[in-house]
Amino acid sequence: MSRIKSTFAALAEQGKKGLIPFITAGDPNPEQTVELMHALAKGGADVIELGVPFSDPMADGPVIQRSSERALARGVSLKHVLADVKRFRETNTTTPVVLMGYANPIERMGTETFAKAAKDAGVDGVLVVDYPPEESVEFSGSMRAAGIDPIFLLAPTSTDARIAAVGKVASGYVYYVSLKGVTGSANLDVASIASKIPAIKAHVALPVGVGFGIRDAASARRVADVSDAVVIGSRLVQLLEEAPPEKAAEMLTSFIADIRSALDSAK
Repeated sequence: MSRIKSTFAALAEQGKKGLIPFITAGDPNPEQTVELMHALAKGGADVIELGVPFSDPMADGPVIQRSSERALARGVSLKHVLADVKRFRETNTTTPVVLMGYANPIERMGTETFAKAAKDAGVDGVLVVDYPPEESVEFSGSMRAAGIDPIFLLAPTSTDARIAAVGKVASGYVYYVSLKGVTGSANLDVASIASKIPAIKAHVALPVGVGFGIRDAASARRVADVSDAVVIGSRLVQLLEEAPPEKAAEMLTSFIADIRSALDSAK
């Protein structure tokens, strides 16, 4: 059983909802990434999504775009991200880590080379924004053969056919984008999310994490009431953008602990 699957199984047994924070590797500086990952785990993260910096992050709003630009300017590459995961695994062997990014860095490294390197580093899942499920059968197979869960996005505009296609290739969990737009948007419509989840569950036998538009404990709690997990990214990246480096880890732990407390009060 993969770390992601066992994590969600434990959450279900405890009647809890998952908390999946996102940060960009190498931001605010490469030396802090592993420290910040540990800070997230300490605060109560169930899964950590680690962004792979990319020059054209099409699904991301300005906050995460800036974080990628800062990391790239400091020379952070996919190889550096994998090295960070490996360092994190030296002292944390339980918290699943999902790499979130785009196809180009993986294609440049080579899918098979990436799969082996990711497995060796201790990566648990990969979400590649611009790999559509219909064209990802081979990629998903390579990831699963390496013990890595291929994770896919679904959106309010996803048809039943697209949801079914995701159901055939995804494992671990699926990431439901709660709104039409980029990361960091603020138009959170929980009723709309609630109406879409049954259609997803009809085709996908995996936990559903919901992200985009979650910015605080109150919005996280509302989304947790209708989903299996909440994903929070832009707000964390914004906090890191504003915090003094020496306070960054402490701030992340405190913020995530507040979200964890809110989720644990969800029905």
